[in-house]
Amino acid sequence: MKKVLTISCMSALLAASAFAIAQPSGYTGPSNTAPATTAGYAGPSSVALMTAKDVLAKAKDDQYVKLKGKLTSHKGGEDYEFTDASGKMTVEIDAKHFPQGVKIDHTTMVELTGEFDKETFGESTVDVKQVKVVAN
Repeated sequence: MKKVLTISCMSALLAASAFAIAQPSGYTGPSNTAPATTAGYAGPSSVALMTAKDVLAKAKDDQYVKLKGKLTSHKGGEDYEFTDASGKMTVEIDAKHFPQGVKIDHTTMVELTGEFDKETFGESTVDVKQVKVVAN
């Protein structure tokens, strides 16, 4: 029984370490291992464009927001620093929401659409559901 438990634990550790090694170090934009994005609605939206400052000051919890600016750094995991003319805030972006095959770095202008997560204590963020590269 101990032998089976030991082998199971070792297998789990090896799998976890392989996953950690496969993760990119530093922000380099979307991964080529991200799943293919499916076609979706691309028409007009009733979600108004807001600034980072306005979102943090005025948006309500679970409100959908749209931001236009740059992802200036990768903070780790799904957390990125978003910057526009009004200021900075943290956004959470799952790898599957990056457009496949498009390089996004700290100089790329993007439009982010997602749900605002207002926190009473700690940092409020936007849970991004769509990343779109736009012209300046």
